[in-house]
Amino acid sequence: MADHAPGAAEDVGALFPPEPAPDAAMIEAGRLLFAQECRFVAAAADESGLPPDTLPEVAILGRSNVGKSSLVNALTGRAALARVSHAPGRTRQIIFFELRRLMLADLPGYGFASAPKEEIKRWSRFVPFYVRGRAALKRTLVLIDARHGLMRADRDFMEMLDKAAVSYQIVLTKRDKVAPAELAARLEQIASELKSHVAAHPQLHVTSAHKGLGIAELRATLAALAAPPDAR
Repeated sequence: MADHAPGAAEDVGALFPPEPAPDAAMIEAGRLLFAQECRFVAAAADESGLPPDTLPEVAILGRSNVGKSSLVNALTGRAALARVSHAPGRTRQIIFFELRRLMLADLPGYGFASAPKEEIKRWSRFVPFYVRGRAALKRTLVLIDARHGLMRADRDFMEMLDKAAVSYQIVLTKRDKVAPAELAARLEQIASELKSHVAAHPQLHVTSAHKGLGIAELRATLAALAAPPDAR
């Protein structure tokens, strides 16, 4: 279904649409893709644990506690597929989920994490290795908390993706927790800043996993990156 929420959030969507409105066929393609069985494939702590990259792949990353697991759960319609934790940094591996025609990779959060320093260093080496070297990676979704906007850790990671020529797209989370005027200003600032990032997709998605806002549109975008239905 299309992203439609009454009230102030609707006004913001009209001013700054996260994507050109997908048509009914695109929305249906996204619904069908994410209605398929979504199965856990692997939890990789290092290169040796990576599954074969035989499917188009989308990586999901962002600061600790930005809502990565909640977004995965909302996209797939499965409340407990990806573990949701209120303690930042609980995801300590790259978690892979397969949707038959698309692989989702839930990456460890960057920034503050409740983990030993040596483990954080290991993530800091492994995650850049993964995004730079994964041949099947079609897009990296960089999640940004709508309440805070871009922060230093986000910009550092975006610069790394630019240098590595890894395509990425900004997805704002927790849209329902931000006043419309503040959200509009934040979207304008982020869109302006993205113009200087060579690997950044110019269009934004704005979502709320809790309210379901923007989920159908994001599914449609990801369905366009998936393998054709007859590919397997």
